[in-house]
Amino acid sequence: MEPQNIRYSRTPHSEKLKWVNHMTKLMDNQFRLPGTNFRFGLDPLLGLVPVAGDLASFGVSAMLVMTMARHGASGKLVTLMLINIALDTLIGSIPVLGNIFDFFFKANDRNVRLLSRHYEEGKYQGSGKNVIIGVIIGVLLLFVLLIWVLWELAEWIYHQLAAIL
Repeated sequence: MEPQNIRYSRTPHSEKLKWVNHMTKLMDNQFRLPGTNFRFGLDPLLGLVPVAGDLASFGVSAMLVMTMARHGASGKLVTLMLINIALDTLIGSIPVLGNIFDFFFKANDRNVRLLSRHYEEGKYQGSGKNVIIGVIIGVLLLFVLLIWVLWELAEWIYHQLAAIL
């Protein structure tokens, strides 16, 4: 999938959203596998660092969603974006399988494409200050869910190793 250069021509905040494109490219499409068109970013590389990498990747994705919500994304769109980062974070935190998943499921890129389509359809809503509280609550719930999943996974691995030894 070739990265897209998305322009937010329908909003007065296009300059403020340029960093969203930059961060999305960095997290999902910065590097190209030599000899192929396959692109990946820091997200799957951060996933190689247990717990801390997943939390860092989640933090960046959450900040991107909050920025997009502040700049006119609707509540429905923000919900879809939060689902994308929840899938990316929860499945991405599973050892080995999650690392492979992170190379192919590019939540930030998906979210920017959703936002672009939202703008192109003329659904831009101006300032999304009303949505921000919901986004913060959603991000906190996802964070708690992530911590719980990682705790359960670590506990399961510990019991499996204890049974073997």
